[in-house]
Amino acid sequence: MTEPTAVADRGVAAGVRPPRLRRGDRVRLVAPCSPVPEPMLESAAEELRRWGLAVEFGEHVRDRHPVLPYLAGEDADRAADLQEAWCDPDVAAVFCVRGGDGAHRTLDLLDFAALRAAAPKALIGFSDVTALHEAFAVELGVATVHGPVIGTKYFVGDPVAQEELRVTLFEPERRTVLTSSGAHALVPGRAEGVVFGGNLSLLNDGLGTPHSRASAAGGILMLEDVGEDVARVDRMLTHLLRTGWTDGLAGVVLGTWTDCPPDPGAIADLMRDRLAPLGVPVLWGLETGHCAAQLTVPLGVPALLDAENGTLEFAVPGLA
Repeated sequence: MTEPTAVADRGVAAGVRPPRLRRGDRVRLVAPCSPVPEPMLESAAEELRRWGLAVEFGEHVRDRHPVLPYLAGEDADRAADLQEAWCDPDVAAVFCVRGGDGAHRTLDLLDFAALRAAAPKALIGFSDVTALHEAFAVELGVATVHGPVIGTKYFVGDPVAQEELRVTLFEPERRTVLTSSGAHALVPGRAEGVVFGGNLSLLNDGLGTPHSRASAAGGILMLEDVGEDVARVDRMLTHLLRTGWTDGLAGVVLGTWTDCPPDPGAIADLMRDRLAPLGVPVLWGLETGHCAAQLTVPLGVPALLDAENGTLEFAVPGLA
């Protein structure tokens, strides 16, 4: 274990983009969060093989914690699989097979000095994987990929999400402008910044902890969540605001709020109420997060947010 090392001021800065994937590349599947059902794991691996990738499994990817059933094995084993995959020079990308719970528990068990010494590669996942995206941005200064956790319904059996991820990884220049049919401005305007974020609950839980950002300054914050009612979303968002963490934020992109009662309209009203005073553009309805046909979004890459036109346009492709 190593002490946290600041990248810039632990605010939002562009990361080093990992190389794009090519047919024949070796990739590793790891489970740093909750356990993955075996049929889903095999189906995901088969789809990646159809892309021409050589699929390897982390040693503990099928583990179950002996006491805590929501964890995919012991913390040390989950952290070791992630570290070994990232540090293996022959592995071109690391796919997280599921979100759920547990990513935060691995962070203090990672050797960030060793991770920093390894060449950047694509780290793919969302939801609980937000904790890893944030830590890798802060400690390693790398760009990552907010995309499906592949051992779930958000990838298996979803050809649109599969193609979004495949094109982003293999042909990233084709995915520099993101939009959705229902995307529209909650707060109009245009802003430039570095895209970061992910799951609201994970960002809130990580606030003030090692390996997390001290500030969102300079960033375009992407937020989504699942299964949280409007009052709980209000508390988490208000916490981020009251700490000063959002001071200097360039803009906000709001994804999906699946099973967040009472309904999406109430969440939108809350977001307008809480975020409009920031005086930055806020885009509602980008189809990213816990939804079918989700968009894959590069993190740690500069972009232009145009809330009125419903677009997020990246200055460069998400992968080099």
